[in-house]
Amino acid sequence: MAEIKQVMVVRTDLEMGKGKIAAQVAHAALESAEEGMRRQASWYQEWKAQGQAKVVLKASGDAQLHELFKKARSMGLPSSLIQDAGRTQLEPGTVTCLAIGPAPVELIDKITGQLKLL
Repeated sequence: MAEIKQVMVVRTDLEMGKGKIAAQVAHAALESAEEGMRRQASWYQEWKAQGQAKVVLKASGDAQLHELFKKARSMGLPSSLIQDAGRTQLEPGTVTCLAIGPAPVELIDKITGQLKLL
């Protein structure tokens, strides 16, 4: 079986605090993993067996996250675009991060391979 991972992409233009980033990444990771469990069960099971590899990357802003999300969806990859509830640091509905996967590394890297680590 192929190597499987999950990637979270976080907007760096929002200047979120570390705790806020952690919470948004957790929301994205869980939502995308749950979708993977439903739609791509074999990838999900293999990802679990391989140790649930996760990588967190940087995005420049909202437009880049939407572009990456659109590419992930067009490839049939589990993905989740997160909008903040607006209770603390951000306005309600602000898109903060994206998760893609769990999915084969070679497919995710076609979408996010050019991005830098957070």
